[in-house]
Amino acid sequence: MQALCQLDVQGDSLLATLRPFFLENSDDPMTLQLAEKWALGAWEYVRACDDLIAQAAMRWKLSRLSHVDRAILRLSVYQLRYCPDIPFKVVLNEAIEISKKYSTEQSPRFINGVLDAVYKMLKSEASPAPAEPEIKSE
Repeated sequence: MQALCQLDVQGDSLLATLRPFFLENSDDPMTLQLAEKWALGAWEYVRACDDLIAQAAMRWKLSRLSHVDRAILRLSVYQLRYCPDIPFKVVLNEAIEISKKYSTEQSPRFINGVLDAVYKMLKSEASPAPAEPEIKSE
């Protein structure tokens, strides 16, 4: 989330310094691997994630969201869309916990609502259309 906040502020020029940033904040190889994968993935697909967020948060412009809330939502939407091995409830719970720690008092409810709407949109995209009834000729 912190990396996505910084990318939001500084842009692509920060990409070269992400690995040292992650190394400075953790020495666990799995944590480093996941942090890098998720931050780079969310940034690579930031437009697609932003589109989903904008659809789900109909009354809110992305530019009106704080950098922290925008980063939490981008990371979470990336995980929902591109990391099928992470269950929705895990993504949702982590997003809410991060927002409680780093954002405003109202953020957890807002993030919960947006992510729930995104999840429903993604679920409806993934579910196959009902089969056409077969017409039997006699």
